[in-house]
Amino acid sequence: MFAAYFDCPGGPENLYMKEVMKPNPGEGEVLVKVSASALNRADLLQRRGKYPPPKGASDILGLEAAGSVAALGPGCSGRWGIGDAVMALLPGGGQAQYVTVPEGLLMPIPKDMTFIQAAAIPEAWLTAFQLLHFVGKVQEAEKVLIHAGASGVGMAAIQLVRLAKAIPIVTAGTQEKLEATANAGAAAGFNYKNEDFSEKVLEFTQGSGVDIILDCVGASYWEKNLNCLSTDGRWIIYGLLSGGEVHGDLLARLISKRASIHTSLLRSRDKEASSGYQQAFTEEVLPHFSEGASPRLQPLVDSVYPLHTIAEAHRAMEENKNIGKIVIEIPV
Repeated sequence: MFAAYFDCPGGPENLYMKEVMKPNPGEGEVLVKVSASALNRADLLQRRGKYPPPKGASDILGLEAAGSVAALGPGCSGRWGIGDAVMALLPGGGQAQYVTVPEGLLMPIPKDMTFIQAAAIPEAWLTAFQLLHFVGKVQEAEKVLIHAGASGVGMAAIQLVRLAKAIPIVTAGTQEKLEATANAGAAAGFNYKNEDFSEKVLEFTQGSGVDIILDCVGASYWEKNLNCLSTDGRWIIYGLLSGGEVHGDLLARLISKRASIHTSLLRSRDKEASSGYQQAFTEEVLPHFSEGASPRLQPLVDSVYPLHTIAEAHRAMEENKNIGKIVIEIPV
């Protein structure tokens, strides 16, 4: 089969489409013929040699996949049949023509959804769902600040906050991105490049601040985050785009607000935990992607790249211009 590959860490130019051995499903695993995958920041970091896959995971890029069941390994429960349309969050291996997945980590694709659309769901939506409900325990009417609001996770989080009857507020770097977040349901949005988002958030919340912050930026935002976090607020860090080294009196500021810091890294979760998140997501959220659902949830696809242009897809994400997900189409 063909797969996205690189022989040594470095820039996008190191990526190419390589012919590799097709995997065989093991005990309780399903072989999925992949039609589409999607690109994530983790893929960029892995390509640079800064984010190796978990022990035992495929070293092929790709944390999510959408396709059809091609074969069943021994010991499968019978939940899935050959040809079923499925999608999955993966520890790796999604940007290839085939991938093996434990049967409990598969999710059904809604009938009226394409593989391209479905590929935009697993990583972004499961990350946002886990952060909001399992880590942050979001409650009705709470205010949630979402950094990188126009990213895949950000656009998913906006809609999931609305589904929880809470209030999403975002930051983004361009007017175009802020308009896209407003269309997705953001109650307010602020351009972090030309305004102090913490002051704007306090103004919008009439001084009370936000109850939850979803933060993929890290160190450079710590003071502003604490400035606009409410008393007893929850600051959830799931990425470190600006690094992790903090200079300043973080702990005193944190204690003064009785606030808490939570961290999360979905890729390193064990299979049992991941299966629990995906079961809850399948039951509580997935029905809202179907036509006629109210409210209706929508995955947002920014652009589609064939697998043989994987280097161009990486360059596009590094330019940070995408709104929603960059999807990789896998050749038949």
